[in-house]
Amino acid sequence: MRKIDILCKICNCVFIFSMLVLAGCTRENDSLTDNQSLEMQVSEEMNLTEKSSTEKMTQTEETTDEIQEEVVEPMITEVDWSNYFEEINGAAVIYDPVENCYQIYNQELALTRRSPCSTFKIISSLIALENGVIDPNDSTHIWSGEVFWNEDWNKDIDFSEAFHVSCVWYFREVIDEIGKDMMQDELNKLQYGNCDISDWGGKLNTNNRNPALTGFWIESSLLISPKEQVEVLERIFGDNTNYLEETRNQLKQVMLLSEQNESNILIYGKTGMGKSYGIVVDSWFTGFADTSGKRIYFCVYLGETDNKDVSSTKAKEIAIKIVSDYLN
Repeated sequence: MRKIDILCKICNCVFIFSMLVLAGCTRENDSLTDNQSLEMQVSEEMNLTEKSSTEKMTQTEETTDEIQEEVVEPMITEVDWSNYFEEINGAAVIYDPVENCYQIYNQELALTRRSPCSTFKIISSLIALENGVIDPNDSTHIWSGEVFWNEDWNKDIDFSEAFHVSCVWYFREVIDEIGKDMMQDELNKLQYGNCDISDWGGKLNTNNRNPALTGFWIESSLLISPKEQVEVLERIFGDNTNYLEETRNQLKQVMLLSEQNESNILIYGKTGMGKSYGIVVDSWFTGFADTSGKRIYFCVYLGETDNKDVSSTKAKEIAIKIVSDYLN
């Protein structure tokens, strides 16, 4: 065979072998490309899933924020109730939960903190009933024999009567049984005015030095505004209350006025009055009223006024008129 023929055959074999090798490499490259494509596709799907989850979480957070933002602050309307006050320096507040609205007469005074005086018996009763300090079925305190200016206080007396005649020595004993720590905790929870019970014994009182008849709530360290009085009552008796139904019912029973001007309106409340150097400087009547499934909260405050009848009885009279006119 000629050398040239042999060389041609060798070249043909090399060419065929090279083509076979190239074909195999191409198939491997194709396989690698397919795998890489699959991995990229999976990665993209995972990224999309993570993005979707993140977006959903963000949307949920935004929705929660929107719900929180939907809590509407009560509207405040200033009203002229001066005709009820007959030139007495005073203020009045009504809060209507259905309307989510405050109606306020003399807003500056309605936002001014003063001593709660005997309106605080609502709070001391609440705390004592809720924590077992007072058992309405066994609540009599024994009179010490000391003769007080109010004849209704000079006897053994139970919780219901003590509340109605506003017996200071009885509630002085109840508050001492509650104790400073519990009292402070409860006032903080209620956000009761300035929550200041630092003058526990009532030594700041300029009108009375008898330890049985003084305390931090009588012309002393504890202060609250008429508007805050209403807010506290709503926290106690409103829909979001944290207090037991039994406690609230027991408290309502002693707060209910025995005299009702309107048969379809039930008024619950407590008077309060404080003196400084023998002069009446604070008079209150605060509570709530129910009628036909509707409840409103109210407070009337009277401050020192020359040549005028400034008393808790007058504050109560004004409050009943305002509430009755509002609900009728």
